[in-house]
Amino acid sequence: MELTKHTHATIVLSNADRSLVIDPGSYTPNSAELVAATTAVLITHDHPDHYDAGILTAALAAQPELRVWAPANVAAELTAAGAHSDRVTAVGAGDSFDAAGFPVEVVGGTHAVIHSDIPEMSNVGYLIAGDVYHPGDAYFVPSAPVTTLLAPTSGPWAKLGELVDFVRAVKPVRAIQIHDLMLSDAGKGSFAQFAQQLTGIELVTLADGQSITL
Repeated sequence: MELTKHTHATIVLSNADRSLVIDPGSYTPNSAELVAATTAVLITHDHPDHYDAGILTAALAAQPELRVWAPANVAAELTAAGAHSDRVTAVGAGDSFDAAGFPVEVVGGTHAVIHSDIPEMSNVGYLIAGDVYHPGDAYFVPSAPVTTLLAPTSGPWAKLGELVDFVRAVKPVRAIQIHDLMLSDAGKGSFAQFAQQLTGIELVTLADGQSITL
């Protein structure tokens, strides 16, 4: 299985002729192209850096094989916008399904706290093929073992100390930095250095468009 990191939180997993796109949001310049090249999309929550309703609505109309899995509020928005409801599935913690041949388990349920004045928001994480864990905007620790942790490092809710505790608790074989658009190259390097020093696990930094084989 190959993992390709795109801008910010967008990830593509591919295996032979199958691919799965996670969080093709509006911050990712090539989100539309990534969705056009797949049959399966996972959305963790409704923030624009993870989700672009216009792209998905248009793609569902143009691509009869496309399926989307997302939290209930995102699924409802897509359906209300005219998307094909039979190909948009609302998911929550505890659900499991097959997406383009990749087994997926859903965990979590809430977005990390930005500030106490902001109401609680929904967010799900996805554990894919018993290997890759994309937590969306949360530091939720799944009960299942994780080989490849996608570790968020920037955003109004992200904190280095909580990231370190998250990596320690998940205990992955490898960690890859995502959700990093708000950091400079120096900032990404700083987070990676501190994370490795404090966890003993390398926090790999990939350039946008760079792939690794898992």
